[in-house]
Amino acid sequence: MPSQSIAETVASLMPRAKQELSELVAFQSVADWAQFPQSESQAAANWVADALRAEGFQDVALLDTPDGTQSVYGFLPGPADAPTVLLYAHYDVQPPLDDAAWISPAFELTERDGRWYGRGSADCKGGFILHLLALRALKANGGVPVNVKVIVEGSEEQGTGGLQQYATAHPELLAADAIVIGDAGNFRTGLPTVTATLRGMCLLKVKIDTLGGNLHSGMFGGAAPDAMAALIQLLASLRAPDGSTTVDGLASDAVWEGLQYPEADFRSDAKVLDGVELIGEGTIADRLWSRPAVTVLAIDSPPVVGATPSVHASAGALVSLRVPPGTDTAEAIKLLEAHLVAHTPWKAHLELEVVGQGQPFQADTASPAYASMAQAMQEAYPGQEMQISGMGGSIPLCNTLTELYPDAEMLLIGLSEPEAQIHAVNESVSPQELERLSVTEALFLLNYAESKRA
Repeated sequence: MPSQSIAETVASLMPRAKQELSELVAFQSVADWAQFPQSESQAAANWVADALRAEGFQDVALLDTPDGTQSVYGFLPGPADAPTVLLYAHYDVQPPLDDAAWISPAFELTERDGRWYGRGSADCKGGFILHLLALRALKANGGVPVNVKVIVEGSEEQGTGGLQQYATAHPELLAADAIVIGDAGNFRTGLPTVTATLRGMCLLKVKIDTLGGNLHSGMFGGAAPDAMAALIQLLASLRAPDGSTTVDGLASDAVWEGLQYPEADFRSDAKVLDGVELIGEGTIADRLWSRPAVTVLAIDSPPVVGATPSVHASAGALVSLRVPPGTDTAEAIKLLEAHLVAHTPWKAHLELEVVGQGQPFQADTASPAYASMAQAMQEAYPGQEMQISGMGGSIPLCNTLTELYPDAEMLLIGLSEPEAQIHAVNESVSPQELERLSVTEALFLLNYAESKRA
């Protein structure tokens, strides 16, 4: 089957894809019922299930996972004796953060300057549309050559592990010869990339108590232990003067040997303000893909407006630790907790609670599936060869699938290139990237089926 036919079919399907992504983005499917109604996530799950049924998928089901969310599963049978490929995406999204900072409404897909803006457009509702486009192109050009399983998660962004737990309890459900995770992205728009490593993660709630209640800062300040000051001092212990992460006992000197990330490009992608220094040491790739990174995600504190002159009795924070490949997340958590205990000032009372975690991931880039993907990317992106990069983010399901199916080949692709600004305001997706990656995935499935017949 000529790749041109696949490309032409995908191009003809793009208006439909835009309409479907618009419908899917409209669901405010943040899997945190304290912020958004659960009904929004349920409606998104039903939309995904209906889309699978419309494509002829069998056994379509909304799986009630242990964290209270739903993942959507479906199976599309292929030719007899064909290999099975699992396609993954997630329909839950990050909250929009500052609504006022969005140029167009966060949950309304809006075209601007050649991109489609909206929360989840790239991460990862667009990933599900990518899978649909690839399968439709194959169906229009001779049929899907493999058995296809699709799983679309409902709580990936929360890190609560519902799908991982469900998959572990039902190990036969997602078994496959190859797995395509549609939740990564090209290193640069137009540069076809497979992500080979992911950092793991830990989310840790930190709470410090020092007093029975807030006190007048004039009468008691200077001797009364201020919980907010204790928290600030404790969090500062997690970084060296250059900003490098410093958790006692946690290695932070690994080196990335592959594709490099020029500092000027990173500054532009990250929108670093003029004159502001980057943090850490080593190459940008070292810092992003091979080393641990602590981030203070939130602090419980009174706002400046309405603040009173008080010594604070309690203070809290949410801390994220990204864990590089080669380090066990459980061990990293132990080291982080021990560090915080050891560095808590003034014998303040400290409470720690792990609220999310996932292991790092490293793929086998020498597997036959990578050869099939390299060929597909070269055809879909003329003049370009497949690049292999790391990604600083976490997809905890990858390790669960690796443990369950150690012989399965796993590849990570997707729409979250730097311009997409995932997790930030004004998230967007490149329709050209959606089109080319849909062609890529369709060609990959053809190549992979052929390699298994050889």
